[in-house]
Amino acid sequence: MFKKEKIKDLHYSVSGVIGADELQAAADEILAEYGKTAKMPGFRAGHIPMSVLRQKFNANALQESVDKLMNRDLNAYLDDKKIRLAGAPKADLAKFEPGMDVEYSLEFDILPELPEIDLTKFNVTKPVTTLDEKEVDVALENIRRSRSTAEKQDEKYKAQNGDTAVIDFKGFVGDTAFQGGEASKHHLILGSGAFIPGFEDQIIGHRAGDKFDVNVKFPADYHAENLAGKDARFETYVHEVRKHILPELNDELAKSVGFQDVEKLKQHIRDILNEQYADAAQRAMRNELLDILADKVKLDLPENLVEQELSMAKNEHEHHNAEHGHDHKWDEKAERKEAERRVKLGLILAEWGNKNKVEVTRDDLQNAIWAEASRFPEPKQVFEFYNKNPNAVAMLRGMLFERKALDEMLKSVKTKEKTVNADELFKQAEVK
Repeated sequence: MFKKEKIKDLHYSVSGVIGADELQAAADEILAEYGKTAKMPGFRAGHIPMSVLRQKFNANALQESVDKLMNRDLNAYLDDKKIRLAGAPKADLAKFEPGMDVEYSLEFDILPELPEIDLTKFNVTKPVTTLDEKEVDVALENIRRSRSTAEKQDEKYKAQNGDTAVIDFKGFVGDTAFQGGEASKHHLILGSGAFIPGFEDQIIGHRAGDKFDVNVKFPADYHAENLAGKDARFETYVHEVRKHILPELNDELAKSVGFQDVEKLKQHIRDILNEQYADAAQRAMRNELLDILADKVKLDLPENLVEQELSMAKNEHEHHNAEHGHDHKWDEKAERKEAERRVKLGLILAEWGNKNKVEVTRDDLQNAIWAEASRFPEPKQVFEFYNKNPNAVAMLRGMLFERKALDEMLKSVKTKEKTVNADELFKQAEVK
């Protein structure tokens, strides 16, 4: 047991001594195991004298034994105090010489005890959205567009919203062309919002063969800071205009996408939209419950976990600045508050989930990976990524665990329904 201890909230500082005889005995056990398979000139495997093993390997064995005995004493201390580590301890050897007692100290933070949480006292709003048939019509129109044919028009035809214009363009700020502002025979769907606001509008009404300037202003929050808020001029040439011819909405179209008739296709779209609404409502309720837990549950936080979270956030901030050429300032106070919130919620969900036997099954993981892979054109790459990255699997497992813990919690809270439109529903469902 440790001879000294200093405790402040969740931070512990302890010190102990490992006797020289005990240390050498532990080292000899390690050397004996090593000697069973070690190969040395002049000796048969398993028959190397301890004196020879000590002479060659004792320093390494002693160091390994110090770590082993410190961990033994620490684990006994944790068991006796009924406390758990919040991260790896920091060790300091005050004295370490062969044949001498070893004095050492350990500093570490422990996990807090989660207070009882009476979920029945919490009230969460369940957003409810009624399916608007206009949404079904929009989905059907998108299906028609996805199967449209783009027919080249003659030189008399003026480009309209929804057409594809094949254009050359070159951008200037003042008289200086800027990097990334030039392309040849670019296919631009007018009205898609793919370009700077105002650009596509100025293509509408032009014909094949037209050469003209497009004048726009870059948004103030544009990702390239050297262009943000600047007036720009694009020398533009229209090679051709293509009009999209949409197929008729009939049973033949429905069959082309795997359904018996239009009505079956419509019902499928309704089912998908209702599933999306239900999923978004659940996400919105999780978000509200997280806010409640962060506000209502009082919990001391291990400072080392907060510092780790803050360090990761700062690294991500600096990486984002470097990658996008930004110079966004780091707000230490705001970021620390957010780091504390993330640590607090992580601890609450981990502790509550473990106490209430929340479990992430193999099927949960496989379904999550399948769902992610289905969003990519090359699903195989997603599977390979998780197969080669156990840390990514661990992070996914942690995310699923927290989600399942929240869903279990929501079964006990009080809920009241509130009717909202689809836009408001998905806004409430956004990840925080």
